[in-house]
Amino acid sequence: MPRSASKSPREVLGFAGPGRRLGTFGGVFTPTLLTILGVIMYLREGWVIGNAGLFGGFLIILIAYGITATTGLAMSSMTTNIRLGAGGAYAIVAQSLGLEIGGALGIPRYLSQALAVTMYVFGFREGWLWVFPGHSPLLVDIVGFVGLYAVAYLSLDLAIKVQYLIMAVIAVSLVSIGVAAYQGSMVIPIQDVQMWGSFPGSIENGFSGTSFWMVFAVFFPAATGIMAGANLSGDLKNPRR
Repeated sequence: MPRSASKSPREVLGFAGPGRRLGTFGGVFTPTLLTILGVIMYLREGWVIGNAGLFGGFLIILIAYGITATTGLAMSSMTTNIRLGAGGAYAIVAQSLGLEIGGALGIPRYLSQALAVTMYVFGFREGWLWVFPGHSPLLVDIVGFVGLYAVAYLSLDLAIKVQYLIMAVIAVSLVSIGVAAYQGSMVIPIQDVQMWGSFPGSIENGFSGTSFWMVFAVFFPAATGIMAGANLSGDLKNPRR
C-alpha cells in the first residue's frame, strides 16, 4: 500500500500534515529579513550610492521597493482567497491564474533561487577574504557551498536554527554600526556630495562606466526578500496569514 493511502486528501495536497510547523516569525519574518539585510546591503549599497549619487540611490531604492510593495499586495490578495499548500510562489500563481502562467513564472523562479545561492556564496567569499586575505578564494567558495548544501540536506529544523544565528550576527553588526556612529569613529570628511552620480562603474571593470539601470539591477535582489516566506508555504502552520 502506498504511503499516501494512509493520509487524508488535505495532507496529500499539502494543505495539512506534520510538516507544517513554522509560525510567522520563523517561517516568514526571519527569512524575509535576512534576505533584505543580506549581501547586497553590506557589499553593494555603498557602490550603488557611489555610482548613482545620493538622489539616484534614493530613486533606485524607491523604485525597487515600489515593485516589492505592489507584489506583496498582490500576493496577499491571492493567498487570502485560495487554499494554499506546498509550492510557494508557483502554487499561489497557479491556483489564481492557471497552471500555464504558474509554470511560466515558477520555472524562472526556481532558476533564480539557484543563481541566488551563487550570489550569496560569492558575497560570503568577498567578506571572508576582506578579513582573511591570505585564504584561497576557490576554497572559500567550495566550503561555503558545501556548508549550505549540508544544512539544506540535513533538515529544515537545522536551517531554521542557523538562520536565527545569522539574524543574531546581523543584529550585532547593526548595533555596532550605531555605536560607532555615536562615538564618532565613522566620521569621514565629505568634500562634495553628488546628488546625481556620474556612474563610473567599479574597480572590477576598470571604471569603464555603467548606467542607472545596471546599478538598479545590482541592487534589486535586495528588494526581493518578500518571497522568502512564500517559498516555505508548505511548512507554515497557517500560510494564508
